[in-house]
Amino acid sequence: MSKKKNGRKGSAIRTAARKKYEGGRQFDVKANNHYKDTVFRMLFREKRELLELYNAVSGRCYTDPKRLEIVTLEGAVYLGMKNDLAFLIDMNLYLFEHQSTVNRNMPFRFLQYVSAEYGKLTVSENLYGSKLIRIPAPHFMVFYNGTGKCAEREELKLSDAYLTGENSPELELRVEVLNINEGFNEELKGACRTLKEYMLYVEKVRGYAESSSIDEAVDKAVDECISHGILREFLLRNKAEVKRMSIFEYDEEAVRRVWKEEGYEEGYEEGYEEGEINGKRESRKEDILELLEEISLIPEELRKEIMEQEEEDTLKKWLKLAAKAESIEAFSVDIRQ
Repeated sequence: MSKKKNGRKGSAIRTAARKKYEGGRQFDVKANNHYKDTVFRMLFREKRELLELYNAVSGRCYTDPKRLEIVTLEGAVYLGMKNDLAFLIDMNLYLFEHQSTVNRNMPFRFLQYVSAEYGKLTVSENLYGSKLIRIPAPHFMVFYNGTGKCAEREELKLSDAYLTGENSPELELRVEVLNINEGFNEELKGACRTLKEYMLYVEKVRGYAESSSIDEAVDKAVDECISHGILREFLLRNKAEVKRMSIFEYDEEAVRRVWKEEGYEEGYEEGYEEGEINGKRESRKEDILELLEEISLIPEELRKEIMEQEEEDTLKKWLKLAAKAESIEAFSVDIRQ
């Protein structure tokens, strides 16, 4: 579910990419009609690899992947929200994100993610009763591997975004950002072979891209990694998908970098934000239709009404109603009340 949202987000980038050049070479971003997943997320969505990463950042030495429960947000019932990795272990909730651009808004994004996670975890609890509902303690971490400048370790705080300075903010959320590029956090990568090999792959793509097209660079990097035993099994299993993702990831990062260097960043961000809003609106429409299609065939008149609706608040309301609807007829009645 929600595999459409970031595909639309990428469409604005693809349009921009066709008009921009770097070193005389035009970017040609291939179309991606699905959720723009990342190689990082794909690598660590398996419990064994995710436990390996958790051990590296926590100092633990767990060997049984069953200790870990993956609770990553996915699905229309969470209003299109989808975080990279989320899991429960030892009565703690960990949320991991991968970033290739420096993003100071991560604390606010994590606030939205963790609120949705707690809503999911306590859906059957009575929050209005007198009994204390126990919840797992949250932890937030970003793994950064972009080309922009970033400290080895940095802490981002939600309170940094407050319009008024607060000495002791009543609501705080702290995010640890770890730079995993070459020369940074080498001890961490040494403790997690998958993370280390992932970055070796990324560095090979970037290296080859300096003198080749991104398609050729990805092909060369994948083949070389396989021949040298770097992520070998993973790449053999997922070769085509990894190539597709890598091409899209690299071009999205590169286009942003070129625009910033040429002074187009501000105008790009304005267009990007408008595209993001439109993308979310269209995504909600498709999420509503997908939920209703699970119930029964949707009448053409109702389908048209949903697709022509442009009010954001109305679409949010309809999405919630679709998630709870027991029949198409009930949904049709509810949206008119």
